[in-house]
Amino acid sequence: MPNITELLATRPWLLADGATGTNYFDMGLQSGDAPEMWNADHVDRVASLHRRFIEAGADIILTNSFGGSRYRLKLHRMENRVVELNRAAAEIAREEAERVGRPVVVAGSIGPTGEILEPVGALSVELATEAFTEQAMALADGGADVIWLETLSSKEEMRAAGTAAAATGLPVIATMTFDTNGSTMMGVSPVELVDLYRETVPRLAAFGANCGIGAADLIGALLAMSQQLTDDDRLVAKSNCGIPAFVDGQIHYSGTPELMSRYVELALDSGARIIGGCCGTTPEHLAAMRQALESHSKRGAPDLDAVVELLGPVTAGTRACCDGMHARPKAVRKRRSRRRRDA
Repeated sequence: MPNITELLATRPWLLADGATGTNYFDMGLQSGDAPEMWNADHVDRVASLHRRFIEAGADIILTNSFGGSRYRLKLHRMENRVVELNRAAAEIAREEAERVGRPVVVAGSIGPTGEILEPVGALSVELATEAFTEQAMALADGGADVIWLETLSSKEEMRAAGTAAAATGLPVIATMTFDTNGSTMMGVSPVELVDLYRETVPRLAAFGANCGIGAADLIGALLAMSQQLTDDDRLVAKSNCGIPAFVDGQIHYSGTPELMSRYVELALDSGARIIGGCCGTTPEHLAAMRQALESHSKRGAPDLDAVVELLGPVTAGTRACCDGMHARPKAVRKRRSRRRRDA
């Protein structure tokens, strides 16, 4: 089983896969259905998407378990199938990863519960931790190499998910998503996020941003986070493939393979070590992204105007975040000998 910490120590970058749900819609998933049910009912389709991403060059594939907590599955009256569906998600990905003659990391995907945690909402951190632990342990039992926390938005939920993920003994990757205000839904800025990850996620192997508004804004968030990094930190970028729009009653993302190729180059220049795509990113996009990374010579970090020129406009929130970044003295990189937390 691949050790992601060792891979990060020996490789300049790793390519993560693309979208799960939006690709499933093209494969027959209906609006309102739970993608996690495909781990039982359409194993061949789940395996096929993993295989296509691996063939496109993915070094990391995320399991079909984003909404696999008891709270999300309860919406489909399947809260009693958490262990079954998450274990199956990891087993399907593990089998595809082992078909090829190179290391492919299986990342056990855990998304938000869909509930608002205390003190703003009704769900306690204790109950959220219990739900995340149930899911994380099932993913580990199914063969995940790492637990991947994604699209979270509050400090409390990240703390609960981080505690649960660490209970598996596996390395943990954590990403949150930013809105038009340049912060998470619960008001956490990219700069604040760096310390939040360190404080709330034990066994942290890498951290960063995913999903969000589009590639340009995600790069802006990376630029802000990069000011706080030490030599031990590993940054993650997993952007949406452009902007979604309804076309003939279906959601289509505006990102082309060319745009996503420019995005991965800028992500690498901005300090990301794990780079992939989120909503709308197909295996065809990923193949172009792989080719771009392999042919790109890393340059210095771009400024936001260069990002806008290459990827398109950013929101006012991202602009304000990056302007604030330049108003502060740049953090000094500390050469720390913090022991890496291997699996």
